[in-house]
Amino acid sequence: MKNNLIQVAAAAPNLKVGDVGYNTDQIIKQIEELKDSGVIVFPELCITGYTCADLFLSDLLLTASEKALLKIADSTKNMGATVVVGVPYRYENCLYNCAAVISCGDIRALIPKIYIPNYSEFYECRWFESGKDIVGKVVKIGDRDVLFGTDILAEDPKTGAVLGVEICEDLWVPDKPSTHLALAGANIIANPSASDELIGKQEYRIELVRQQSGACYCAYIYSSSGTMESSTDLVFSGHSIIAQNGSLFAESIFPSYPHVEKALVDIGCIMHDRRRQNTFKNAESSGYRKAEVRIQAAGADEADVKELKDILNRFNFPVAKNPFVPSNNSIRDARCRRILQIQSNGLATRVRSTGIKNLVIGISGGLDSTLALLVCAEAKKLIPEIRIIAYTMPNQGNTSDLTLNNAKRLMEILADESYEIPILEGVQLHLTQLGHELTYQGEGDVTYENAQARMRTYILMDAANMKNGLVVGTGDLSELALGWCTYNGDHMSMYAVNASVPKTLVRFICRSYADICMNDKLKEVLISICDTPITPELTPAENGQIAQMTEEKIGKYDLNDFFLFYTLRYGFEPSRSAAYALRAYPELSEEKVMSAAQNFFKRFFRQQFKRSCLPDGPKVGSVTLSPRGDWRMPSDASPALWLDDCLLN
Repeated sequence: MKNNLIQVAAAAPNLKVGDVGYNTDQIIKQIEELKDSGVIVFPELCITGYTCADLFLSDLLLTASEKALLKIADSTKNMGATVVVGVPYRYENCLYNCAAVISCGDIRALIPKIYIPNYSEFYECRWFESGKDIVGKVVKIGDRDVLFGTDILAEDPKTGAVLGVEICEDLWVPDKPSTHLALAGANIIANPSASDELIGKQEYRIELVRQQSGACYCAYIYSSSGTMESSTDLVFSGHSIIAQNGSLFAESIFPSYPHVEKALVDIGCIMHDRRRQNTFKNAESSGYRKAEVRIQAAGADEADVKELKDILNRFNFPVAKNPFVPSNNSIRDARCRRILQIQSNGLATRVRSTGIKNLVIGISGGLDSTLALLVCAEAKKLIPEIRIIAYTMPNQGNTSDLTLNNAKRLMEILADESYEIPILEGVQLHLTQLGHELTYQGEGDVTYENAQARMRTYILMDAANMKNGLVVGTGDLSELALGWCTYNGDHMSMYAVNASVPKTLVRFICRSYADICMNDKLKEVLISICDTPITPELTPAENGQIAQMTEEKIGKYDLNDFFLFYTLRYGFEPSRSAAYALRAYPELSEEKVMSAAQNFFKRFFRQQFKRSCLPDGPKVGSVTLSPRGDWRMPSDASPALWLDDCLLN
């Protein structure tokens, strides 16, 4: 598969203001240390120092700077990295604050700053002109022809990386050059900067970079001048920031020098998001010149599963075991509360629009129906007239004592009306009419198992008619992805509140609610439910204990949710998802992960027909399977291409 991972670096070298020779040596030293990177970004005017002031008018300084560029370029001859350094440059009658793009021993482009600040502590207009109108130019540096202008993108045809450059103030204005660069194809933005430190400015910079990387669907590398700059009036902090698609990957401020922030960015994820977000339209790219550069991948340009896993490990790339679940406790708790808020508001809106205030729900004593009942309880806080009418429908011999008792306790605490309706007699009558044995016939007897699920839905629907109620569905996103639901059984409802909540997150929401509910009895039963194994209880129990374990049938939910997330959110092929899974689960073998991938994709494709006729339900995250919203897939699509990709290399 193509290796889309590229290591990028924001470098902060030791510098001396005005000492071009010293600065050049320090820059070259860092380049050599970072030669496994694809892009290396140094601060604004780093060859001279940003705070040279009227020294920028010195021909001696400017001539030395041009020679320094040639020396830096020569140091990159045998490297796969593209380097961005800041330098002043004379052109005709003006001086420009520029970023030089250097690759494979050459100066490939010279890009002038567009927005020249001249307010408060900044007075760059004293020395520099705006490069706004510099387009289509070619200049000579030494004996080399160099593209000069703001109309340049640096592109590596091998990796598909396209680099655009804006300089410091260019990021702080409404009409950011990086926006136009991204629309023209840039998927990495470099910003050599010199931003002095003030109270509150660090947080503002981070948000600027993070939000611009999100708006432009790109990786953004911000490298600012450090404390070696003149402190006559200002202090510079060496703030380094790396972000991608709205997420902060790395950040540091006031480091020891020399310093570097590194991160792996994923060009594949960036381009997938651009294709997926159809409001992100490419500009007329013919207005931009392309400078060919080398922006090497982190490792070989092509990699198999093991090689990609090794790359992820070597660069210590963070991959969460549960991508739907934040690892930070406070963030996770806030996420859980917000999801519950979205679910309950969606249900409340449906109640208002239909005028039906009786909510009918089946309670099994498992996680999904528990979460759905909590959603009903929260909706009742929004609409006090709501009445929660709960039913538990045990099947003698199958339903365990633990889940039945938990269901009863939960209904007693949260429901306005609660009923226990045993389904054994109805199921047996139905099986008799079909000519089926009254007992479970063993592995594969889906008639026996599904008859129970459909009987429960049958009862709930009729109860809703009798009570003038609305049946609240309990099935979750993971079950829908795997088709682990009975068609027209638990698959069906009048409003499916859990339809976009994955199984790995359901447990956390219920446990989080237990911590904040301020009800000891409710907390006790919620914790008990969270600690209960996941089971549909459609086969005979063993001495009143749970016998049927869902994950023994369909595989571990954590791996299934892992494949679901990377397939839908980033468009990963199975082998790429498997490499990431091996990074997240180092205890698993490649064979086991690939087997899990095959199982997931078989079920995901073959069960689409169930997802094509889902009831309404609220979207709570970026991954969902509503046929009216995020996922439209033919029920007859072949999984062959995906299953072939799951085969071991």
